[in-house]
Amino acid sequence: MMKRIAYFSQVLLAMIFLTCLTAVAEDRLNVVATNFPCYDFARQVCGDGAEVTILLKPGTEAHAYDPTPADIIAIGDADLFVYIGGESDAWADGILASFDEGDRPATLRMMDCVSDLVEEDDADAGHHGAVPEYDEHIWTSPVNAAAMVRALGEALAGLEGADADAFREAASAYAAQIEQIDGALRRLVEGAKRKTLVFADRFPFVYLTREYGLDYMAAFPSCTADTEPSAQTVMALIDKVASEGIPAVYTIELSTRAVAKTVAEETGVEILTLHSMQTVTQDEFQAGESYVSLMGRNLEALQRGLE
Repeated sequence: MMKRIAYFSQVLLAMIFLTCLTAVAEDRLNVVATNFPCYDFARQVCGDGAEVTILLKPGTEAHAYDPTPADIIAIGDADLFVYIGGESDAWADGILASFDEGDRPATLRMMDCVSDLVEEDDADAGHHGAVPEYDEHIWTSPVNAAAMVRALGEALAGLEGADADAFREAASAYAAQIEQIDGALRRLVEGAKRKTLVFADRFPFVYLTREYGLDYMAAFPSCTADTEPSAQTVMALIDKVASEGIPAVYTIELSTRAVAKTVAEETGVEILTLHSMQTVTQDEFQAGESYVSLMGRNLEALQRGLE
């Protein structure tokens, strides 16, 4: 009899413990982010104060992402939905518009948090009444990234039941780390031997190069879906590298490096990766890579290419 009482006591205690855990989990905010920068900024600012979910899974091509029914449900259940708001996120605006006003989650559109957006194609923008498309890779500038983090802290602080001071302090601390990267980049460029970068790949770094006064030449504009540059473009890249003695060509993450290998074979230069951070690999995700750690690696790659 005593054994049975002891057994049921243990079961009761376990049930109480699980109930408490569930209550704690329900008290935490639920934040859903689209791509890696949004996710990283949210997890750094939220800490243990929220459950943060990323929709664009590691290793996924960002421009080919298509939300699943589970993703749509996750957005609807979120206390805060964080997205960039560019062309790759056009689906998000449609989903948000489909919710009734009372069911729509609080949202933070990161493109509203920065100024001086760059049009995708200045030559075509505004013609025939068209709405300009803006380059969405705003986070590649640490100045923009720090502004996005601070805006996220304010958005979280405004949620019902949020620990406003904790979110603001965490946002300020992470923004300060990003601003240290900004300072290091400014010092690097100021003392650099050259100011030109050659990308034998797509080019999602217009905000980075503009922020620090760097010139660039690229095989593809922005993140176009094109996979093969013209022979004339490849020859121009080779000539640029050879004539100016440029020590390296750049690719982005998840690249095939096909164009870069051609340029390197003709010139003997090094191939370096500049991480756009729009997505990360599964290994990078599991290793806990962050915006700051990846920008630190970018800083090293830029140093080698500008020497």
